[in-house]
Amino acid sequence: MTELKDELIEKLQNKTAKLGVVGLGYVGLPLAVEKAKAGYEVIGFDVQASKVELINQGHNYIGDIVDSDLKELVESGKLKATIDFSFVKDVDALAIAVPTPLDLYKQPDLSYVVNSTKSVAKYLHKGMLVVLESTTYPGTTEEVCKPILEESGLKCGEDFFLAFSPERVDPGNKQFNTKNTPKVVGGCTKGCTEVAAMLYRSILEGDVMEVSSPAVAEMEKILENTFRNVNIALANEMAVLCKRMGIDVWEVIDAAKTKPYGFMPFYPGPGLGGHCIPLDPFYLEWKAKEYDYHTKLIETSGIINDYMPEFVVESVMKLLNEKRKPLNGSKVLLMGAAYKNDIDDMRESPVLKVIEHLEKNGAVVSYNDPYIPSFKHLKKEYKSVNWEEEIKEADIVIITTNHSCYDYQNIVDEAKILYDTRNATKAVKNNREKINKL
Repeated sequence: MTELKDELIEKLQNKTAKLGVVGLGYVGLPLAVEKAKAGYEVIGFDVQASKVELINQGHNYIGDIVDSDLKELVESGKLKATIDFSFVKDVDALAIAVPTPLDLYKQPDLSYVVNSTKSVAKYLHKGMLVVLESTTYPGTTEEVCKPILEESGLKCGEDFFLAFSPERVDPGNKQFNTKNTPKVVGGCTKGCTEVAAMLYRSILEGDVMEVSSPAVAEMEKILENTFRNVNIALANEMAVLCKRMGIDVWEVIDAAKTKPYGFMPFYPGPGLGGHCIPLDPFYLEWKAKEYDYHTKLIETSGIINDYMPEFVVESVMKLLNEKRKPLNGSKVLLMGAAYKNDIDDMRESPVLKVIEHLEKNGAVVSYNDPYIPSFKHLKKEYKSVNWEEEIKEADIVIITTNHSCYDYQNIVDEAKILYDTRNATKAVKNNREKINKL
């Protein structure tokens, strides 16, 4: 194994290793681009032929990638994509970055990870490194991926290397990206960790921290997002209580964050969105039951955060009721559909639940989002409207995503009633009597 390790490390050091990435989405494609920009020849694998075709034409579909970077890498031959997994046999190191959603019962759905690992196992060869990057519960790398890969007849730690390194992607973040965000790596053996860490150090500018096992790296990622989930739940619960007490929760948080130690600001909102924070804690909750332990704090946080879209609609009902108008039949304009500001990502967007609750109560819903021209939800298609026209007929406007491109003073001026779930109107000076905040 020492010989295989030294051989792969040498290839990584002189950039002659060929790298692969399975899954060309929000995590995989930026990773493939960074690997190619570092000087490696990279093959991207995906089951969606449409994505593969776009990449091979030099067309980018991920917001955090510079279009010209992708085009240049493809034209220079440094990056190509394929649906043919037989090319796995040609790569020296490969990352698996596929979705890990929850099923209808909020239990882990590892089908993408399992199927991808099976596809890789068919072409696994001696001296190859496989790194799982998909967020999952502690134990997945060694309990799920390792046995599948060893069905090839090769032995982990002897014939091939296996590690887990959690993705850390924050869409729209202008300061931290794939290139400069620190990495955590945990291998099945010390040699596996060493090789995987060497790979990332040859690509990224951020520090690479080595941990003792894949399970530690897997748990670390769950802790990151559970920490945020729990603290956002606290902010949401404070928002609900402050609303009943007639206190501005946003002012409370602004005051609290003046303390230079012992406090970190988290903010309430209409619910949780994105692929990580709303989902990852449920992976840990599910795994904990195997050890006869119930993660009470996580479960409670989930209940609080899941309630927020309903709370938004309850608040809207009260605001309309004050104007002697029922929600049933009222025209409601939502400003924003993306799960966070200034991105085109709708994964797990709380806006979807807000729409469900509004329409269940008879509201006529429309939305505007410059980043989301249209979407489908529960077999219904929604299209972004011209808000400047729609707002004239809207009985109430709800700011659900605080995009920086919106002219909030103009929105407030034109709205009959405005409900701000993001504190986006903080700087608005005129007509503030129209503004109602979460």
